[in-house]
Amino acid sequence: MIAETRAKLIAAARRAFATTGYANASMDDFTAEAGLTRGALYHHFGDKKGLFEAVLAQIDQEMLSRLNEISTKAETRWQGFLDENIAYIEMALEPEIQRIVLRDGSAVLGDPAQWPNANACISAITANLVALKAEGLVRDIDPEAMARLISGASLYAAQWIANSDDPGATSIKAVKAFRALMEGLLVAGKSAN
Repeated sequence: MIAETRAKLIAAARRAFATTGYANASMDDFTAEAGLTRGALYHHFGDKKGLFEAVLAQIDQEMLSRLNEISTKAETRWQGFLDENIAYIEMALEPEIQRIVLRDGSAVLGDPAQWPNANACISAITANLVALKAEGLVRDIDPEAMARLISGASLYAAQWIANSDDPGATSIKAVKAFRALMEGLLVAGKSAN
């Protein structure tokens, strides 16, 4: 019953946040849509911001699953790493991710580098860089420092796309520049394939 109540509230709030945005989403509207009361919302999430955090966490998990699937399909570790990072940037073309994650996320929760998932993202990128460095593919650069720069570049590119008047055209420019940035990590003479 508890899991079902939480799931109903998250689903209703997710639809509201995606269509009207956090600021315009009414707690009364999504509790009514879920067939629940404000009391249920307060009990499970504390407030609207707590519910927003739960929605964001759900979307983040879905994005992570998609990105992991992309990287595992690649023929090489480098290609998987590159594809995964570019796919993250391209997700900024999806309206729900644009609105909830890239626009409202920082407005509601502050600096994305401080979000609960940020450290896991940095750790994953760092681990990839350590492995790529061990394989002799990437330059001898501090993996954590580079992971933070890659994370920042991909997040900023995604936010640029999400807030652009022409997200499709902006995505093309951002991905091309990001790819060049990433290829700059390769050891001289090493192929990106």
